[in-house]
Amino acid sequence: MVPRVAESRFLSVAGTSGLLAIGLLLPGATAQTGAEPGGASAAAPAAHAAPVAPLPSTSPRRPVATYSIVARDPDTGEMGVAVQSHWFSVGPTVPWAEAGVGAVATQSFVKVSYGPDGLAAMRDGTSAPDALAELVEADDNANVRQVAMIDSQGRVAAHTGTRCIQSAGHSVGVNFSVQANLMQRDTVWPAMAKAFETTKGALADRMLAALVAAEKEGGDIRGRQSAAIVIVAGTPTGNVWDDRVIDLRVEDHPDPLGELARLVRLQRAYKEMNAGDVSIEKNDFDEALAHYNAALELAPEVYEIAFWVGVNLAHAGRVDEALPLLAKAYQSEPRLRELIGRLPAVELLPQDDELIKTLQFAQVEVGGGVWTSGEDRKAKKP
Repeated sequence: MVPRVAESRFLSVAGTSGLLAIGLLLPGATAQTGAEPGGASAAAPAAHAAPVAPLPSTSPRRPVATYSIVARDPDTGEMGVAVQSHWFSVGPTVPWAEAGVGAVATQSFVKVSYGPDGLAAMRDGTSAPDALAELVEADDNANVRQVAMIDSQGRVAAHTGTRCIQSAGHSVGVNFSVQANLMQRDTVWPAMAKAFETTKGALADRMLAALVAAEKEGGDIRGRQSAAIVIVAGTPTGNVWDDRVIDLRVEDHPDPLGELARLVRLQRAYKEMNAGDVSIEKNDFDEALAHYNAALELAPEVYEIAFWVGVNLAHAGRVDEALPLLAKAYQSEPRLRELIGRLPAVELLPQDDELIKTLQFAQVEVGGGVWTSGEDRKAKKP
């Protein structure tokens, strides 16, 4: 059971909010109970004597102690949440996001409904700061919650309850908030903020950098177990499946962040493959090959990528380029030779028995293998 302190909560926001009587902070400002402003972070103060009451039965009796980031890319409009925890399968609980609406991270003694309720409020036009303020005000156990929200305009809010287990706090900045509880030390969330602000590249890369920075500062005092990242489009397409740019989870792993980064890389590779297939449908083979080469660059270890690139090269009459890729794929899965024989029936290869035999019996030359760089493939180096 976890005690609560009546009205002992605080909330930090970045952006415009007309409802916050608790406190309004611009990016880089400070909210800290019992302390003067003096930094870019808000930390939960030590618990003090007060009447206590049990948590409602709808709350977990153990905290989903974690560090997370909610963020938005102002250039693309993409928004998302990335999280790591020493708790099994953190992905279904903490991160929530909807294209064109916003993103929510709900953690500590989790009240999962902050996710869908926060998105619903933002979908109806309420800013992230106002949405969070309303939900916190209505929550009798807000002092054990840690929640952050960002909306499609980049307005950010974060709340760390005073009964979150130390070290706990958050940092709110321009287009992001980082938050953590039950950390090894209170340097975790400032390090996350710095990493996000200084890392270049796509939103996913910057968010992952923030998680890595947290781990370098000691991370969760209990260790590490699961991780997740969800990124949605800035503008909804009308197809929910297209709105989710990234939706990946690591349920249980000794190195969840390393595994999550690997999955992000693989997703990018497969997206390049899909883009290449679309280019094939448009009869633009040069564009398709550029996508396929990018996929091979991103994931040279995935033999099926090499296989289908080889198939498409062979179908386009570029058999000499196809053979090394097919041979390398056969080394990992010999049954792919049989699959080659089935493809003419569905017009993925020509009805040419001699060609099919050539493709089926492709061999890796001594010292050869799949070309793992685009320049090597152009030069036909093994």
